[in-house]
Amino acid sequence: MLKGHVHSIETFGTVDGPGIRFVLFMQGCLLKCQYCHNPDTWGLHEGQEMTVEDVCREIEPYLSYYRGSGGGLTVSGGEPTLQYPFVAELFKEVKKRWNLHTALDSNGYNEPDKIAELLDYTDLVLLDLKHIRDDKHIALTGKSNERTLKMARWLSDHGKTMWIRHVFVPGIHDEEEDLTDLGQFIHTLEGVEKFEILPYHQMGVYKWKELGMAYPLEGVPSPTEEEVARAYRLIGEVV
Repeated sequence: MLKGHVHSIETFGTVDGPGIRFVLFMQGCLLKCQYCHNPDTWGLHEGQEMTVEDVCREIEPYLSYYRGSGGGLTVSGGEPTLQYPFVAELFKEVKKRWNLHTALDSNGYNEPDKIAELLDYTDLVLLDLKHIRDDKHIALTGKSNERTLKMARWLSDHGKTMWIRHVFVPGIHDEEEDLTDLGQFIHTLEGVEKFEILPYHQMGVYKWKELGMAYPLEGVPSPTEEEVARAYRLIGEVV
């Protein structure tokens, strides 16, 4: 029987897609973002093992909230596409049982053709674009942004709906050229329903310390409202 490695569950999520949502956080991530607030999700084979039926049992008591608010199920992580057979089976099942809206919160670090079945059952992709400049993306996450940009292009070409999200860290994301380049890239995509800047915060610092890991952004402040407004303006001038 197919099982997924689950980090945690949120039953009343309000930021990971439209409406009130059941949010399933999966284990495993190949990116090591310097600002990650859940580094305990990085290990793929940790967490709680759950079947699709287990997850459906957790969802069912709250169905009226999800349906009534225009919400549904969001699978996040970690990086949920690393467990794409399980997530595809789960999306397929909640569609069959309840016709629930499905959202995938992903950094796009996978091959779209490989996860095409999962994307067939996905109504919305929340795509996290970490940095538009490849060298800065590598410095920030340890990996190239090539796969993420390819995923964005594939979603655009295949008529998929996207929300693009961009964490803003002072000193990493404030170059004018980077912001306008990001806007130009988004402008070339079809299906982008929403663009969001997520201001960097330090809420996950304690987890790094609990795990005995040095926090790479020690002392970096959250952006000011002015910095975020400027980023929106520079990106929006192109978008």
